[in-house]
Amino acid sequence: MQPTPVIDVERLNLKYGDFHAVKDLSFQVRPGELYALLGTNGAGKTSTLETVEGHRTATSGTVRVFGKNPRDRRAVRPRMGVMLQESGFSPDLTVKESIRLIGRLTRRADTVERVLGVVDLTRKAGTKVSQLSGGEKRRLDFATAVYGAPELVFLDEPTTGLDIQSRDGLWDAVDRLREDGSTVVLTTHYLEEAQQRADRIGLMHQGAFHREGTVAELTRTLPATIRFVLPPTAPPLPVPAVHEGGGRFLIETFNLPKELYALLHWAHQHGVEPQELEAGPTRLDDVFRSIESQ
Repeated sequence: MQPTPVIDVERLNLKYGDFHAVKDLSFQVRPGELYALLGTNGAGKTSTLETVEGHRTATSGTVRVFGKNPRDRRAVRPRMGVMLQESGFSPDLTVKESIRLIGRLTRRADTVERVLGVVDLTRKAGTKVSQLSGGEKRRLDFATAVYGAPELVFLDEPTTGLDIQSRDGLWDAVDRLREDGSTVVLTTHYLEEAQQRADRIGLMHQGAFHREGTVAELTRTLPATIRFVLPPTAPPLPVPAVHEGGGRFLIETFNLPKELYALLHWAHQHGVEPQELEAGPTRLDDVFRSIESQ
């Protein structure tokens, strides 16, 4: 028996006047998973998330979070943490005062000291928000999501402006949340983050889902590629390839191991060494480009 979804969206429609921003969108997010909602510019993902978070009313359709209407803030909000692209803390408050304010607003139980440690701002506890660097402000934004270790966490572009060390620290904190049972919904322009971390991905385009599934399911829809350079004296290739000019060739295949083996076996037999050889499966950014070209 499938567990009750944490988020259940059924035939969601959002309109702004004559503009149909979200069209009959349906998806579910399961307990404990990291679900990435991605989309091309203007795809409607922000409007979708604002509705799921309870900030916007649907034109039509049904949205349930923990089985309840997300507009029922008293029932849903204490169980939900939201990291916006910019939280807008008062510049005159200190970091410690800002985190204490988060606790009062969310009504979740936690300690300021624990959250300071999670977001690596213990040494900045007495510093005013106006004196923080961009990356430190982003970590303070992250504190809004992790205060009280909520059951559901929304992360909107969480690593923008963070250096590598801070980015790794944030994802370590997210991993600990998930180990404790939290469900995470991610939006990001860093597609490699979604590719590495998401259990499932919903790809939006022009207000609707273009595709949904695991990374493997999404990338299988496009061929893998093999690129290389051959001298003009090379014999005919053993597999179909596109000659891109200047001795450069491209092989597109849905069976990468087989085609790569055939190419290397042919090269060994004929004493040919392919130069600048690159071979790899389709990546999530390739899927994105295929959407944008349609």
